[in-house]
Amino acid sequence: MDLFLGLAGTAGGPHGFLLKECCRLQKDMSDGDGPPPETLEEERQPGGPGGSHPAGPEASRLKKSNWGFLLTGAVGGTLVALYAVATPFITPALRKTCLPFVPATTKQVENVVKMLRCRRGPLVDIGSGDGRIVIAAAKEGFTAVGYELNPWLVWYSRYRAWREGVQGSATFYISDLWKVTFSQYSNVVIFGVPQMMPQLEKKLELELEDDARVIACRFPFPHWTPAQVTGEGVDTVWAYDASAFRGGGRRR
Repeated sequence: MDLFLGLAGTAGGPHGFLLKECCRLQKDMSDGDGPPPETLEEERQPGGPGGSHPAGPEASRLKKSNWGFLLTGAVGGTLVALYAVATPFITPALRKTCLPFVPATTKQVENVVKMLRCRRGPLVDIGSGDGRIVIAAAKEGFTAVGYELNPWLVWYSRYRAWREGVQGSATFYISDLWKVTFSQYSNVVIFGVPQMMPQLEKKLELELEDDARVIACRFPFPHWTPAQVTGEGVDTVWAYDASAFRGGGRRR
């Protein structure tokens, strides 16, 4: 230490001054005149010894901010999920002609199958919903196809067909019925609404072959005479033969 002090005394300028101060501080600490390093470290901490301090307004604001971010994220995620699920159901309702999803009753399915007895050829369900008509027809030996605008219902229908073991003969497509041509189908099933039946009537008259059969559930076609009617109330099913409603010739 004396050697360092001697060097400091002989050094001049700013370097000599800094060297003197360092030597003096080290001498004071070694003599016990200044606080030990541990005490100095504790004094530097904002809460005194131990480093603990009561939560101030700044910490409270930070905590509230974190909760705000979490709440906003949770609400935002929930809204996105609801939008993703609800949009396929709401969008068809915004169309000029809405074909809502109302599951067919067990009796309605039985009545449709009854109208298909002794029939052959491919079958299509227009607005197939959850696929129960297509699956029932596939179990009866038909090659059945369903067109549905709601992708969630189409995916669910495919899963049901796989679960029932008829995925090879029951097929489902996401499509607008007005953009599909039905000329290749011998059997057509429709769960329609009154507003769409006149327009669909004209479309099917133009596209179907004379040996085709159209089966309407819940609501009949306005201008066709049914070849057969079965069921009561909401379970009523009407069967129309193309050769009859076309009057023996294809409409031009």
